[in-house]
Amino acid sequence: MDDRRVSHRDEFWRRSMRAWDVAFWIMVTISAAFAVPGAPSVARALGTLAGFVVMALAYYGLGRRGARRGDARLTQAYLVVVVLVMTYETWAAELGIVLLFVAYSHIWFFALSRLQGVAWTVLLTTGVVVATALRVRADPVDLPSIAGQATLGMVFSIGLGLWVTYVAEQSEERGALLDDLRATQAALAASHHEQGVHAERARLAQEIHDTLAQGFTSVVMLAQTASAELDAVADAGPGAGGAERVRERLTQIESVAGDNLAEARALVAAFAPPALDDGLAAALHRLGDQLHAQTGLDVRVETQDVGELTQETAVTLLRAAQESLANVRRHADAAGVTVRLRRSGELVELEVADDGRGVRDDDREGNGVRGMRERARSAGGDLRLTGTPGAGTRVVLRLPSAPDVRTEAIA
Repeated sequence: MDDRRVSHRDEFWRRSMRAWDVAFWIMVTISAAFAVPGAPSVARALGTLAGFVVMALAYYGLGRRGARRGDARLTQAYLVVVVLVMTYETWAAELGIVLLFVAYSHIWFFALSRLQGVAWTVLLTTGVVVATALRVRADPVDLPSIAGQATLGMVFSIGLGLWVTYVAEQSEERGALLDDLRATQAALAASHHEQGVHAERARLAQEIHDTLAQGFTSVVMLAQTASAELDAVADAGPGAGGAERVRERLTQIESVAGDNLAEARALVAAFAPPALDDGLAAALHRLGDQLHAQTGLDVRVETQDVGELTQETAVTLLRAAQESLANVRRHADAAGVTVRLRRSGELVELEVADDGRGVRDDDREGNGVRGMRERARSAGGDLRLTGTPGAGTRVVLRLPSAPDVRTEAIA
């Protein structure tokens, strides 16, 4: 028998013991109340009473204890006692046969399989037939009648026992299936949790790359520029007028560091980027002004009224603009760059085009571009990057512009 089925059978035993206790005592008390006084002699009366006592002690010492512990050895020993006591009681007292209701039900309750149940039932019925024949001192011609009556009870017991066992086994199988289902659900929940953790880590890594890493890169470049200008001031002397340029670089460093600090606090608090507090268009214009101030590039920002955008859409467009302008500063070797935000039907489109070196055949897509593509797919849009060597690069991001009522909207 399957280990899980055994455990469910043990659990079935434990749950139903109270009902079996009540039924056992009712049947034993009724049988003893009529069988003992009706015995043909005092010896038979004492023997009948002793049989009931043995049955009760065996039930509590073997059957009940074995059921509660799930110990098949105790329950099978109890069935041996049941067959012997029932055979004796049938011989000793006429009403002892009433206990067959208890005996047959206990056989099917404690049997470990259908085959065992049938075997115990046949053995008990045989004992009852022999004991009845001895008690009434039946003639050979009476044996078929006695055997027929006992066989009828045996057939009924086997039929009922097989049906009850089938129902119990179906319940056990359903219990095993429920256990499997719960285990599968637990494993699935753990898997989803792990996937969620990895997705959140990836999202935070992309946020850090698109915001803090770019900001720190700007701080480093500005600090290097300021250091070079300090060296130039030192070489030229106090009256060369270079201190104002150094002061301007330090102001830019302070501004970029402040923006990065605000982004870091927003990431920790899981809020929208502070740059979007006054809208996407204003954030794009600030990006253009910062890039021009830091690099001297000719930066043009053209924005149209694109209507109400979801927070996810606005953040995706802002991060794409930040990454694209960072790539222009680091790799494009451009003189000018244009940023355009416009609406095209049901889509909102962001375009960043520069006049730099363009895209070469041996250029490999970096983490920033891959991150932009992943953000675009997550937001239901697409990103296209095109370029010609020596003729500049063009990045176009298109996203659905329909607002999502489940997400806080940003004008």
